[in-house]
Amino acid sequence: MRTSTARAEWNGVLKSGKGQMTIGASSFPFSFNSRMEGGAGSSPEELLAGALAGCYSMALSADLEKAGFPAEQVISSAKLRFDNASGKWTDETIDLDVEARAPGIEDSKFQEIANGTKSACPVSRALAAMTINVSAKLV
Repeated sequence: MRTSTARAEWNGVLKSGKGQMTIGASSFPFSFNSRMEGGAGSSPEELLAGALAGCYSMALSADLEKAGFPAEQVISSAKLRFDNASGKWTDETIDLDVEARAPGIEDSKFQEIANGTKSACPVSRALAAMTINVSAKLV
């Protein structure tokens, strides 16, 4: 079993405080402004989006290989919508845009595999409470 770790520290009150998230050797500063208002810095949601994009790229590559169409490249980018429409800040939706280069596969088969990967990716399963939209295309 693999165990991953991360650390977060917050200093101060909500609106004027500052934080630091550390994952491995990388640190990501965050604040109320960077999380809620789009200011400079990172956010927990940005890290969730990155986790999904990374996991999905690897999982799609594996699924394409299993189907007999080894991918030369898979690029995924994720946009997570963090909204307060219900009166509580909620990570609601992730739009995942995927481009893949996998020689010999027909688009219909590629779409079938790409949609199946969404439910197979470990991070997708962990984020099952959210809506995940996948837009995949062959390049």
